Amino acid sequence: MSTRSRTRSKTRLSRALGIPLTPKAAKYLEKRPYAPGEHGRTKRKTDSDYAVRLREKQRLRAQYGIREAQLRRTFEEARKSQGLSGENLVELLEMRLDALVVRAGFARTTAQARQMVVHRHILVNGELVDRPSFRVKPGQMIHVKPRSEGMEPFQVAAAGGHVDVLPPVPGYLEVEIDKLQAVLLRRPKRSEVPVTCEVQLVVEYYAAR
Repeated sequence: MSTRSRTRSKTRLSRALGIPLTPKAAKYLEKRPYAPGEHGRTKRKTDSDYAVRLREKQRLRAQYGIREAQLRRTFEEARKSQGLSGENLVELLEMRLDALVVRAGFARTTAQARQMVVHRHILVNGELVDRPSFRVKPGQMIHVKPRSEGMEPFQVAAAGGHVDVLPPVPGYLEVEIDKLQAVLLRRPKRSEVPVTCEVQLVVEYYAAR
């Protein structure tokens, strides 16, 4: 799929879910705050409880750009942990390496962050990690491989080029953007994580399955 096609696809999905998945999609949503298609402007009939829960689950999955199997596995882990399952779910997802690469401002989108990780540009505590799903532990440092720092995407990031399109750096990350490094200080709290999701509906979706 071409870059242009992927952009159109992300924009269409953003409109369908009612959340901006990329900075470009955010601009489209400002202009067209309704679902795509010929019936997008018309008010939807009341959705069933199942449809509402499904949509919320899809919104969460889309924001992290993960497959259904990955989300389900993380939910099962969250359910078995102490505390509220929905909050645990978001907190565990937020500790993914690709998510933190975006939060730190190294990448503009989750898709770009995943590409950076897969193409072996990202280190965790000095060790090369090429799995976007790698879970970063509190105290670990995420940084760009020295040989990759001169590449244009990282030069843009180091100059603060993504600041205007990303949420502010959350309190659980300490970032030195000019050095392209960040430390996960502690486990994120759901209230701090900049994702749009009614997590209880996601819990109810899986509980009903």
